[in-house]
Amino acid sequence: MANVQTPDALLLKSYVAGDENALATLIKRHQSKIYGFIYSKVSDRDIADDIFQDTFIKVIKTLKSNSYNEEGKFLPWVMRIAHNLIVDHFRRNKKMPMSRDTEEYSVFSYMSDNEPNIEARMITNQIEKDLQKLIMELPDDQREVLMMRIYQDLSFKEISDLTGVSINTALGRMRYALMNLRKIIEKNKIILTN
Repeated sequence: MANVQTPDALLLKSYVAGDENALATLIKRHQSKIYGFIYSKVSDRDIADDIFQDTFIKVIKTLKSNSYNEEGKFLPWVMRIAHNLIVDHFRRNKKMPMSRDTEEYSVFSYMSDNEPNIEARMITNQIEKDLQKLIMELPDDQREVLMMRIYQDLSFKEISDLTGVSINTALGRMRYALMNLRKIIEKNKIILTN
């Protein structure tokens, strides 16, 4: 029986061999990262749900047709599928993603289980909105790495696999993103704490 410690590759083999539960375990293990990645790009829960489902329909089709390349790691592979579906979505709708300022989603909601009081939640939401606006001012390549690292909690290896750049380039972009954010904050005299 599959448990949390079972490596992704073994779960994939089990699924291909007919164990449907193995895929459910994989989805459960990675769904927050994958969904977070999709949502950060589309800023709409319904669209994110659709793309998330389409991603796993594609995953299942690929696995069932035995055309999955075992050398690739499962999570970066699924993220690439999701990324391509997101690109397709924007091509179809002929518009680029907007900042998710108006959404209820907040990265802070994942940091704690205790429900903050209303005042603290309003401050937290305002800080997040301000931060989102600042992040949108960064160059695309820096913003992408920052979002993947902070919002999807991806490792630099995973970011490197997904973006097709070396780990050093990904690290460099993250460093420049943080330096630029600091400059923007200082230039605008923004206070991000209460």
